[in-house]
Amino acid sequence: MTTMPMLTTIGMRRLRIRHVTRVSYAQAAVSSHNEVRMTPLTLPLQTTLDARITISPAAGTWSYWDYWGTQVTGFDLMDPHADLTITASSLVETQAPGPLPPAPDWPEIAEQAARTRLLEFAAPTPRTTLTAELVQQAREAAAGLDPHETAATVSSLVADRVSYLPGSTGVTTSAAEAWEQGAGVCQDIAHVTIALLRGLGLPTRYVSGYLHPEREAELHRPVAGQSHAWVEYWAGDWCGYDPTNRMRADESHVVVGRGRDYDDVTPHKGVYRGVAGGLPEVTVEFTRVA
Repeated sequence: MTTMPMLTTIGMRRLRIRHVTRVSYAQAAVSSHNEVRMTPLTLPLQTTLDARITISPAAGTWSYWDYWGTQVTGFDLMDPHADLTITASSLVETQAPGPLPPAPDWPEIAEQAARTRLLEFAAPTPRTTLTAELVQQAREAAAGLDPHETAATVSSLVADRVSYLPGSTGVTTSAAEAWEQGAGVCQDIAHVTIALLRGLGLPTRYVSGYLHPEREAELHRPVAGQSHAWVEYWAGDWCGYDPTNRMRADESHVVVGRGRDYDDVTPHKGVYRGVAGGLPEVTVEFTRVA
């Protein structure tokens, strides 16, 4: 979750990603049931060359595609376990995006949103709801702009208001709470941006994935990083924008999942039977190999 501005494109990258989640329970869990969304997608500008998820203690896994098109790995642990380690390893090749598509006019976007699945990304959710006054503020800032210009302008408005401050919010923080306190992480900045763009009539979805933290990364040198979140808005096609870094999503971004908000693409969620308590520890490591 970096705030370093990234302004130029470099064409293509091949990235090895290692995402480790360790859960230590307050007391041994009797059993647990888990879902993991950590497998990068294969898309027109992104190819997943290899991906695997390993579990410790060892467990059998199964995979499926959820309603939003994200690959989900499920597993159960039916014996007592004091901790749980999930390791997601992937090798992904990404390409720089081309020029933005010609933007349709606002009436056409409204028509498409009303009669297609875009409607699911046009309505607010509990996490992406802001007051009418804030939406009006965004509308005034974007007056007379086309959809692409609107997305960039609103994203800047959000980044100006919500400072990137690790640890200032939690996974349950809403857009309204992040706006009110004026600080958050990439997840919060994405939620606020989504709330405002949907309020202006632009279908927008939440993107969960990774962002390599170094623009000119040295080959074969592991770099510590974090998972990341940004948005995609629909303007004739889906267009990625990273409001935390005030830039288009590019070949440094790796898409894992998309949905209405964070709840649709949570990297790891599940239930366990045992004593409440214990926090997960997450590490992400990137290695550029090409």
